[in-house]
Amino acid sequence: MTAGDLPARVETALAHLVAADRPITFRAVAEEAGVARATLYRNPALRALVDEYRAHQLDARTLSGLSTEIAYLRTALEALAARVRTHEERLRQLEHRRTTSSA
Repeated sequence: MTAGDLPARVETALAHLVAADRPITFRAVAEEAGVARATLYRNPALRALVDEYRAHQLDARTLSGLSTEIAYLRTALEALAARVRTHEERLRQLEHRRTTSSA
């Protein structure tokens, strides 16, 4: 298993759980995808994916539904911000290499 196919496996597991009308829990997703629960919790993108499916199971008009949606959005935003920081750092490194090699 590569890191690249992990999101696809988790998404497939989530789709199976939804089709079977089973509750979306980190334990159920981990078992269905064949990964450790810690992997789902520690990987922001995977956690956001699970939270997104969980949010759709709840009625968004309830306070708990709104709370879940806010938590999902916060996690997704944090994951996106981390990716932006990584890309910015790579750009700084490339710019530094370019300026030092042309000097």
